[in-house]
Amino acid sequence: MTHNTRFLMILGVLFGIVFTICAINPHDRADWMLENVLTVLFVIGIAATYKVFPLSKISYTCIFIFLCLHEIGSHYTYAKVPYNDWTLAVFGSELNSWFGWERNHFDRLVHFLYGLLFAYPIREVFVRVGNVKGFWGYFLPLDLTMSTSMIFELIEWGAAEYFGGDLGIAYLGTQGDVWDAHKDMALASIGALITMLIVAGINFKWQRDFAKEWSDSFTVKDNRPLGEHDKI
Repeated sequence: MTHNTRFLMILGVLFGIVFTICAINPHDRADWMLENVLTVLFVIGIAATYKVFPLSKISYTCIFIFLCLHEIGSHYTYAKVPYNDWTLAVFGSELNSWFGWERNHFDRLVHFLYGLLFAYPIREVFVRVGNVKGFWGYFLPLDLTMSTSMIFELIEWGAAEYFGGDLGIAYLGTQGDVWDAHKDMALASIGALITMLIVAGINFKWQRDFAKEWSDSFTVKDNRPLGEHDKI
């Protein structure tokens, strides 16, 4: 058993514990099930591909943290995560009062962390599978994070339209904000941008051929117009 395999198994067991705890008496069972359809499929995908494409410990850790936070959101429903009660119990005041917030912002946090935490695993896939280098090794993970955030908003909208009623409202979680989807996508984009800037900064400092690789990524690899020769 490789070191990364043991690490993934530990995270898998820990996530299984979190998942089980959050599955016990959730606030809205139907919403919990709807929220976890993609989660279960994603975890199965990670488990099924780890032998042929094991990710780094950093990527697995980022994914683990995000999934754990998602489970908390699905347990309470995102709009009703009682973080104000938690800070009141610990610090004697509600978190919302510190910033003058009126709505529950747990969903905003998770969307931001989606970008912050998933941009690195996405970059790892691009670098190791697509062999992208230089500028594209930072832009494409940002771009895919932004586009998947948009796709998820469309999934939320479609599910809310299909199920309707209280379940649709709970799953969509707009809390009356007509710009909710736009703000969620913006936060995910900001999170991904921060991660890519950090990674670029680290590589700029320690990667000897950083400047050359960045420059080479803008060079034309094939000067023949696409579709006008043997490739389309």
